[in-house]
Amino acid sequence: MLAVVSAASVLLVNKAREDSAWVVHTLEVENQLSTLLLEVRRAESGARGYLLTGSREFLDDHEAAVTAIPPVLDKLSGLTTDNPAQVASLAKLRSAIDTRLEQFVREKELANQGKAADAAALVRDAWAANTTVSIRGTADAMRLAEEQLFQERTVSADRSQRLATLVTIAGSTLVVLLAGISILLVRGSARARDDAESKLREINLTLESTVDERTADLREANDEIQRFAYIVSHDLRSPLVNIMGFTSELDELRNDIFRRIATLARAATDSPPPAEGVTPELEGADKQLSNDFSEALGFIKSSIAKMDRLISAILNLTREGRREFVPVRIETRELIEAIVQTLAHQAAEANATIRIEPLPTLISDRLALEQIFSNLIDNAIKYLKPGVAGDITVRGRTKLGFAIFEIRDNGRGIDPKDHQRIFDLFRRAGTQDRPGQGIGLAHVRALVRRLGGTMSVASELGHGSTFTITLPITWNASNRNSDK
Repeated sequence: MLAVVSAASVLLVNKAREDSAWVVHTLEVENQLSTLLLEVRRAESGARGYLLTGSREFLDDHEAAVTAIPPVLDKLSGLTTDNPAQVASLAKLRSAIDTRLEQFVREKELANQGKAADAAALVRDAWAANTTVSIRGTADAMRLAEEQLFQERTVSADRSQRLATLVTIAGSTLVVLLAGISILLVRGSARARDDAESKLREINLTLESTVDERTADLREANDEIQRFAYIVSHDLRSPLVNIMGFTSELDELRNDIFRRIATLARAATDSPPPAEGVTPELEGADKQLSNDFSEALGFIKSSIAKMDRLISAILNLTREGRREFVPVRIETRELIEAIVQTLAHQAAEANATIRIEPLPTLISDRLALEQIFSNLIDNAIKYLKPGVAGDITVRGRTKLGFAIFEIRDNGRGIDPKDHQRIFDLFRRAGTQDRPGQGIGLAHVRALVRRLGGTMSVASELGHGSTFTITLPITWNASNRNSDK
């Protein structure tokens, strides 16, 4: 019986809701009719005021009302599709309104041409044709029909609500009979819930402790990695210096060695010794050996220089990772203008224009922001398309407590498959025709993360790149990321 009562209650409640919806529907139709008449009167008043005074204020009010009329008519059309009689009345109303709107247009044209008398005559003709009266009469007839529907639907809604109430009371009586059993079940459920909540609290406490321990371990490991990188890079420099020194000595000894080889070769062939102060020339295999020796030394020197740059970059990264950020108020537009000024020469050589749009103010670490934007703008200049004027834009906006910066260029672009690769340490993408060690973007992303933000890139080959950086407007130690 409880199931039967419940089903009946659901059906009656749905019926009551449907009846109430029709009542609201009727009120909405009446409201739209009133709005339509109001806008028509407003358009009429604005037109008359404009014809009498020529004031632009009346014309603006008239045009606003004329603009508002079609949406109201469309909404009325959607609301009355269920009622054929109202559909017919609305068609008649729309025709009358269209006629009056056309009259408005002719009146304004005559007024704009300075023919005030002709415009006034047209107003009188419109009044004589009873266009406005027809609009009002049709709208009133539609509203009267809706009022009758409102009465009928209100009675039906009240009846449905009464029946739903009676069925609900019957269902409530049955529920009361089951109250005793329900209480017992609820008490048992409450005890089980209390036990589960107690266990959950214990688990949460343990989880928080575990998270804190893991976070401390991660920070300690991160610090240890930084110390290790610093020590390793520092210790690598010592043997590298020795290699550089001995390579320089080999380079200096090369001339003496091959001069002696050339002298011995001439002596072996009984050739006359060279004049005093003249270096004998190598021939054949000895000359090839000298060239190979010089080439090998060149490779060694270039590899040493590259290794030295990499070690210096690692040292700089570890020093930057240990630096404590200091939050200060920063006018980012002034900061970026200063960066652009320092890069003006490179931009001029690349035929690039850098545009700075309005940017938000931040509370953050100035040096970190300088490094971030300097690297990105320098990359934008460096990787422009040859023969194409550069167009670089820096813009920013705020959203939900964050500042969003975009650095867009029309350069050579980045293949989508390399979008993550470019942020890896010592990894580069595309044609390697520019100097670099593949550290800049990795360092920039690390700084952005330390500032509690995110970084992404959108780019395609040949269509430029857009780097997006999201940073908290107010940075402090509580919202910094744990990774350094």
